[in-house]
Amino acid sequence: MSLVMGVDSSTQSCKVVIVDAATQAVVRQGRASHPDGTSVDPEAWWSALQEAIADAGGIDDVEAWAIGGQQHGMVALDAEGRVVRDALLWNDTRSAQAAADLTVQFGAEELARRTGLVPVASFTITKLRWLRDHEPEHAARVAAVALPHDWLTWRLRGFGPAGGSPRGPELDELVTDRSDASGTGYWNPATGGYDHELLIAALGHDAALPRVLGPDEWVTDAAGRRVGGGAGDNAGAALGLGAGPGDVVVSIGTSGTVFAVSEERTIDPSGTVAGFADCTGRFLPLVATLNAARVLDAIGRVLGVDHAELSRLALSAQPGAAGLTLVPYFEGERTPNLPDATASLTGMTLASTTRENLARAAVEGMLSGLAAGLEALRALGVPLERALLVGGGAQSTAVREIAPLVLGLPVEVPEPGEYVALGAARQAASVLPS
Repeated sequence: MSLVMGVDSSTQSCKVVIVDAATQAVVRQGRASHPDGTSVDPEAWWSALQEAIADAGGIDDVEAWAIGGQQHGMVALDAEGRVVRDALLWNDTRSAQAAADLTVQFGAEELARRTGLVPVASFTITKLRWLRDHEPEHAARVAAVALPHDWLTWRLRGFGPAGGSPRGPELDELVTDRSDASGTGYWNPATGGYDHELLIAALGHDAALPRVLGPDEWVTDAAGRRVGGGAGDNAGAALGLGAGPGDVVVSIGTSGTVFAVSEERTIDPSGTVAGFADCTGRFLPLVATLNAARVLDAIGRVLGVDHAELSRLALSAQPGAAGLTLVPYFEGERTPNLPDATASLTGMTLASTTRENLARAAVEGMLSGLAAGLEALRALGVPLERALLVGGGAQSTAVREIAPLVLGLPVEVPEPGEYVALGAARQAASVLPS
């Protein structure tokens, strides 16, 4: 039996699965927590990765591995391989003005054409521009820029700061994959190469960037094991779920994401759809929403019920909730781009204002927000044939039963699992010797 390791280094924690390469069965697994915050010392991720590997029984018997992880986080390194400052994560919004400045400088249409993205505060390019503008002394020291999964792959292969790692600070040994490179804002999905003009406009000077490995390419670690290029978290999840062209993954967590596997790249100058790549050679256009499972939490609190009772109430009402409509923008919204919007409840009559209808309106309203993401994908010609419903919100019986009506697609709900880590394990299995 050949064993491989897949890793999901997410915002909250590090998950490790050791998998039978032939059957994809999980043999053992481990986990470790990450610190809170939107600015984090990457050494905390390195410690958590080692802890999670130990919790999973180590990797002495593993033949290949790959790491998936949170996208966009800025890991800035100096010439000696040292981290210049704490990494700014995807959810650090201090670079919002930098995003606006870059869009003004180059134009939304030009940036979408060159990178598939219109900058928002999440993307790496905006964090580098913030660094240049607010911490110029740190920006001047940056010799290489990596993302969280790139940097962890580099460290686990034995590279790292001068004097503190067995293979030394070889910056040209940094590697990544198409999916994570596509979330930087300075990688061109049409050419498969970096756009150094954009990098320089952000950071103020050029820097080394991770080599982008193709779907079947690999490098080795210090023990000679094969190492895949890894993946951004959404691409890793798509691979772990076995999603293919025609599939759209609808993830209902704290926020919502809607992403599809596509043979063709997308260009959306409005910025609604991020034109990411995936880790298989295809593309992964994605829409993000701010309001997802917490919509159900909020209405459950109003009604004084748990999730099971909220689900029962919602299914007791008729579709359309007798005209009661919840627009669920409790925290503003990203899709559509209404950061200052608030939620609203309309269609209230003496007959329609019941506990059952309010519960139904909450489920339909949340799903309608995600359905707007599907419509944005359809408008760009992305084929959508089946929805895969994942995340904590997908465990609601009402969500599962109402989703096909609102999304307008057949819906499947996979068993809960560590799909990012499983996707990384699948990638590791693909680079084993045949």
